[in-house]
Amino acid sequence: MSKTILITGTSSGYGKATALHFLSRGWNVIATMRRPDPALFGQHAERLRLLPLDVTSEDSIAALVEAAGPVDIVVNNAGIGGVGAFEAMPMSLIRQLFETNSIGAMAMCRAFIPQMRERGAGAIVNVTSTVALGAFPLAAAYSATKHAVEGFTASLAHELAYFGVRVKLVEPGYAPTTRFGANAIIPVTDLLPGRYADFAQPVLAAFAAPALTTRESDVAEAVWNAVHDRTGQLRFPAGADAVALAEGR
Repeated sequence: MSKTILITGTSSGYGKATALHFLSRGWNVIATMRRPDPALFGQHAERLRLLPLDVTSEDSIAALVEAAGPVDIVVNNAGIGGVGAFEAMPMSLIRQLFETNSIGAMAMCRAFIPQMRERGAGAIVNVTSTVALGAFPLAAAYSATKHAVEGFTASLAHELAYFGVRVKLVEPGYAPTTRFGANAIIPVTDLLPGRYADFAQPVLAAFAAPALTTRESDVAEAVWNAVHDRTGQLRFPAGADAVALAEGR
């Protein structure tokens, strides 16, 4: 019988690519997003369920657990971006980044752990970022949200291994073809006061023309490998830039 994977943040980018990757290999996929759009996955309707989810809402998560039923794998991919000078970031934005990127992932884990623990099987894959592998200027708050998930996941992996549940990290690099910039709540131009202009210019120039990048398919493949890993490996860098950073640590 086909296994079922639930993936958050599947409207575009890594989440959508991962959903398509698992669908193409015969899995049942529950793809979640704030506003489900059937047009995104038209040809895969037979083994695909689209469900609404706001990871910052306890009621939304509870409704998802009820609607989803038994799930073998949970992939926490939903996230929002935030790039700019930390000094210019309002605390409301910083809290929103943590609510979605960090606490949202934790809340999803907490919601689905009981059924996996009771079965003594299953896996959780938390998708973070290469900002957790190095120091990236103009990404202080965003980096903090991803470091939080990394520490949380490493600890949780030990807790749940006792019950036969695996917990993994997938660490994507920078993918120019995703909607990372578009998903930012406040445009980077609004978070760079004039006094930061000279500092930010070369940083943004390097960001616009990276030597190595990540493709959506790299992340989908890394999630696939993480789901099927039985060696105890925790971290799975995804993309040429991510692999280079991981090897250089």
